[in-house]
Amino acid sequence: MKKTFILALFVTLIGIFSLGFTSKPTVSPHNYYEVYLDDKSLGIIKSKDELEDYINKNGDYYKKKYGVNKVYSPTNLKIKKITTYSDDVKSVKSIYKKIAKEADFTISGYEFTITKKIKDGDEEKIEKQKIYVLNKEDFKKAVQASIQTFTGKDRYKAYLDGNQVKITSTGENIENIYVDEGITFKKTNIPVKNKIYTDEKELASYLLYGDNYQSSEYTVNAGDTVNSVAFNNKVSPEEILLANPDLKSTSNLLYPGQKIKIAQTNPKLSVVEESYVVQDIESQYKTEEKTDESIVVGEERVDQEGENGMDRVSQRVKKVNGNIVYVDPVGKQVLKEPINKIVVKGSKVIPDVGSTSSWGWPTDSGYTLSSGYEWRTSPINGRRELHGGIDISGTGYGSKIYATNNGRVITASSHPSYGIHVVINHNNGYYTLYGHMSRLNVKVGQVVSRGDVIGFVGMTGAATGPHVHYEIWKGCQYCRLDPMTMYR
Repeated sequence: MKKTFILALFVTLIGIFSLGFTSKPTVSPHNYYEVYLDDKSLGIIKSKDELEDYINKNGDYYKKKYGVNKVYSPTNLKIKKITTYSDDVKSVKSIYKKIAKEADFTISGYEFTITKKIKDGDEEKIEKQKIYVLNKEDFKKAVQASIQTFTGKDRYKAYLDGNQVKITSTGENIENIYVDEGITFKKTNIPVKNKIYTDEKELASYLLYGDNYQSSEYTVNAGDTVNSVAFNNKVSPEEILLANPDLKSTSNLLYPGQKIKIAQTNPKLSVVEESYVVQDIESQYKTEEKTDESIVVGEERVDQEGENGMDRVSQRVKKVNGNIVYVDPVGKQVLKEPINKIVVKGSKVIPDVGSTSSWGWPTDSGYTLSSGYEWRTSPINGRRELHGGIDISGTGYGSKIYATNNGRVITASSHPSYGIHVVINHNNGYYTLYGHMSRLNVKVGQVVSRGDVIGFVGMTGAATGPHVHYEIWKGCQYCRLDPMTMYR
C-alpha cells in the first residue's frame, strides 16, 4: 500500500513538471500590404504586385480605347507595406471591386499646363488649364497647326526656312512668331475620366475653337460681302476666313447661293506675330472750309472736290491670333499729295452746328485701320462683343487728333475703357467720340471747328497700343453706327 502511494505521487510530480516547463508554439508576424484610397483603408492584401497585375489584366477596355499596353492604379491609391500578426487578409478581387466603384484607373501620358495672364480692367489674373495627351509630339504638332492657322502655312514655312521675299517696294516680312502663354509639361499617370487627346487634329481643333465647337451654314444673298456676312452673323471677318480656307481675303467676291461656314473661335493659345510691313495707303484729303456771308444758315457749296493722296508707309505690326493689337510707325514716304476739298459755307450759321454731308478725318495721314465696326473676340478681356467704332493706328504716339466736324465739347475726361476721351455734340443729330488719348487739348463747353486739334494719340484705358478709337452716334448718345459709312 505504501509503495503504491509513492508511485502515484511520482507520476503526479512528473505530470506537473511536464505541464509547467513544456514551451508553447511561436506565432511569427507577417509582411502584408494595406491599401488606402484617399487615406481610407480598403483592407489588407498579401501582394502589391498581385493587385497591380490584376488591375492591368482587367483594363482591356481602356487599353483598346487608348491603344496602350498597361493600365495603372488610381492616383489617389496608396499601398503601404505593413508588419502585422493579423491574418485578416482580403482577396485582390474584392479590393479591386472597391477601387473600381470609388475611383478611376490611370494610363501613362503627359500633362501639359497652359498658364495665361488675363487683364480685367486694372486687375491681372492668372488662369491655368491642363491638357492631357498620350504622345507629347501630338501637342507640339497641334500648337504648330494653331500657329499655321493664324499666320498661313506658306508664310510660316517661309519664316522658319528663312525664305521670305525681300521687300523692295511694298510687302511684309515676319520678324518673330511665338505663343504668349507659358507652357509646361510632365509625364504622369492620367485618370481615365479626364479628356485624353490621342489625335493631333482633334487637339488642334480644340486649341482653336474650344470645347463647344459649333458651326452653321450661311447662304450668300445678292450684295453680300465677307464683312457684311461676318457682321450679320456676329463673327469677325477673320473668323470667316479661318472657317472658309477658299476665301483668301475680305475682298473676295461672293455670289448668290454660295455656302459660307460660320464658326466662332475661342482660342486657348495666343499666337503672336510681329511683322515689318511696307504698304501704300491712301491719305485722306482734308476739307478746307470758307465762309460766305451771302449764304444763309445751313446752305453750302463745293468749290473743289477732294482727292486722296498716297503714302508708302512702313510699320512694325503686332498681331495676336490674327488681330492687330499694336502698330509702331517706322517711316512714311509721300507718293502723291492729297487735294483738299473746298467747301464754302454760309457764315450766318450757329458756330457749333456741323455739316451732315461732309466729315473730316480724325488723324494725320499714314494711318492703318487696325479694327473695324464689327463683332470680335476682345483682345483685352477675351469676351465676344461688338466693337462699336473703328480703331485708327499707325500715326504714332502723341500725334494729333482732330475734330471731324463743328460742334461743342460735352465730355473731356477719363474712362476705364475709353481712357482719356472727348465727346463732341455736332448739334445736327450726330455725336463723335475720340478715345485712348495721351492728353486733352479741349475742355467741356468749348466750341470746336472741323480740323481743330482736340487731343493727342495715346493708349490710355483698354488699349493694346497707341491708336484712336473713333465712334459716330446718330440721334442720341451711344446710338452707334459704322463711322466708315460717313466717308463713302
